Parts: sequence; C-alpha cells; structure tokens
Amino acid sequence: MQIYLDYSATTPTRPEAIAAMQEVMTAQWGNPSSLHVWGQRAATIVERARVQVARLINAPPESIVFTSGGTEADNLAISGVVRQYNHPQHIIVSSVEHSAIAEPVHWLEQLGWQVTRLPVNRQGRVNPLDLQAALQPNTVLVSIIYGQSEVGTLQPIQTLGTIARNHGALFHTDAVQVAGRLLLDMQQLPVDLLSLSSHKLYGPQGAGALYIRPGVKIAPLLGGGGQESKLRSGTQAVPILAGFGVAAELAAQEMMFETPRLIRLRDRLFALLSETPGLVPTGDRIHRLPHHVSFCVQYADDEVLNGKALVRQMNLAGIGISAGSACHSGKVTPSPILQAMGFSDRVAKSGIRLTLGRDTTEEDIDWTAMVLKQVLERLALKPALSKV
Repeated sequence: MQIYLDYSATTPTRPEAIAAMQEVMTAQWGNPSSLHVWGQRAATIVERARVQVARLINAPPESIVFTSGGTEADNLAISGVVRQYNHPQHIIVSSVEHSAIAEPVHWLEQLGWQVTRLPVNRQGRVNPLDLQAALQPNTVLVSIIYGQSEVGTLQPIQTLGTIARNHGALFHTDAVQVAGRLLLDMQQLPVDLLSLSSHKLYGPQGAGALYIRPGVKIAPLLGGGGQESKLRSGTQAVPILAGFGVAAELAAQEMMFETPRLIRLRDRLFALLSETPGLVPTGDRIHRLPHHVSFCVQYADDEVLNGKALVRQMNLAGIGISAGSACHSGKVTPSPILQAMGFSDRVAKSGIRLTLGRDTTEEDIDWTAMVLKQVLERLALKPALSKV
C-alpha cells in the first residue's frame, strides 16, 4: 500500500493539464512573440492561461506576470521593489518566511538594507501590533507569508495588509500554499504583490506567477526581449503555462467541495494522533491550511528519533511525508521555523509534515495514523535499548 502525503511539496499534474500541454507541444508550438500565425496561436494560449490564473484570485489578467515558479515570483517581488531605490531602505518580513523570501532579504541586508523580522507566537502567527510598531518612515515593503508550508499556520493577511497600506508601504504575500485551497480575492485583499505556483495546485512544475496590483510599479528581474510586460524577459513556456491555466481553472471550480473535504480529513488525522505520547501538534489549529497536518516529537533524540528518521521509516512503510529539519553532510539541523516559534533546537530537529490532496481518502488517514504510531514506538525504544 502506497500513500502520498506530501502535497505541500508538489502535487501530481492532473490529466486535464497534461492533455492541454500535449496539445500545445504537438500542434501549437509557435513562439508567442512571433507575428505570424504560428506565433499568434501560441500567444493566444498564453493569454488564455493568464485569464484562467487571474480568475482564480479574482484579479484582472494584466496584473498577472508569469514566472518559472513561486521562488522566482517571490524574488521578483522583493527585487522588483528594492531595485527602484538608489539607497538602502527598510523592509519588514516575518521570522517564518519561506527561504525564497528569507534568502533574498538576507542578501539585501549584506548590501546595507535594514531588515526587521517580526516574531511569531508558539503557533507561528504574527501579532499585527508588532507590525504596527516596526514600521518606519523609510519602510518600503512588508512581506508576510500567507500560509506557512512547514507548520500550516495562516497569517492575518487582511489586517497586516491594511496596516502596511495605511502606512504607505507595499505589501507582498507568498500565497503558494493557499491558492486553489482557500478563496483569494484580490479585489478585497489589501495586497500589492502575491506569489503563486503551478505545481502546488495540480499544474506542471516550472510555472508560477506574480500578481501585481494595477498601478504598482516594480523593476524587472531579467533583461532581454521584454516579455511579460517587460517584467520577465524570455520566451514563455507555452505548454507549461497552458497546463497551469487549466489547473487554476479547475481548482477554482472544485474548491467549494474539495476544501471542506480536506479539512475533515485533516482534523481526522489530528484526532487519531492526538493522544500519541510525545507527539505535539505544531502550527495554529484554527487559522490553518485546510490540507496541512504537522507535529514535532518532545522526546526526540538527535541521532535516532528526528524528522529525517521518521520520513525514512514512513517511506519504508510506503507512506510519503516530509520533515522540516535540514540535513547537511549527514547531520540533521534544527528547523528555523520551529526555532522561531520557540521550540528547542533538539525538538526543532523532529518536525514532520503530512499534507493531503485530491487522492487522499479516509482509509489513507487511518492507515497512516496507525503506522506512524508504530514507527514512533519503535524509534523511541532504540535509545533506551542501546543503553542497556
């Protein structure tokens, strides 16, 4: 029995998206920048995908700039704002950002930019009052992740965006984990820049998008032929964008019934594991991604019982999950997200994430809970036995 529970890492490309990609690759393979009929057919496909992605978030099509994925979208948002300034200014981010934000911001810090990293509570949530207090006259950008990929916490984006807007700072959010799972309405959200990724919502890998609110100006990340309104030069990956568009359209159609189903399965898995000794839920249980379950182990052992070890053991049992800790040269390092939430270095090495998707069933949830309990019991005994 094989069960895939790593949908936050990537989702399987849905058949409808694959069919659209195959059609483009075999019959509509023109360069969308070319003026002849072959190019114009390809350009039509790109613009259709732009409309489909825009509808997913209730935005005008011209506000969508296609990228190679969520990482590039995040980088374009950060770089696009800061490259408009001749001198370093001030940026605010949260302490639980994805590395696609954390790394560029770290580089900017080396160049003299002032960076404030907002703290989070034990559930990984930002206090809006901390944002209000951190704003300065030279704050030009606030970037707060919408749904944290490791612990599932949703941030109060409506409130945070309003605070930034009232101050006059641009507000960006990484919504890669949220899009296709929760309603995103850019006519209502006080967000200037928003990042999306195709392969998180059953589209192909290699495509993403940055929403840019009409009227907001940013500098391009890439120079070249001036595609994507001169903000992202390079020939568009027409087949991949066609698949992205189809996946976005279907996600919008199915969200009404798929999201409640995922929430039921998520809560069922939490309930089944609620009394497991030493297993502690992470993230906010109320303000949470609908498909996301995460834990850490209180009695974790650096060498035997850590996140990577749990992933390997579950994989041997045919179940795919992921760990929050990183592994460098065979040494497990603590998750910076769990550290920011106040967990000790030892416990921050034991974080695991189980994320659900379209193919997940109740039977999968029940079997996974049983297997995880057995794995924990077996690994917990190893340190004790080695001391006998």
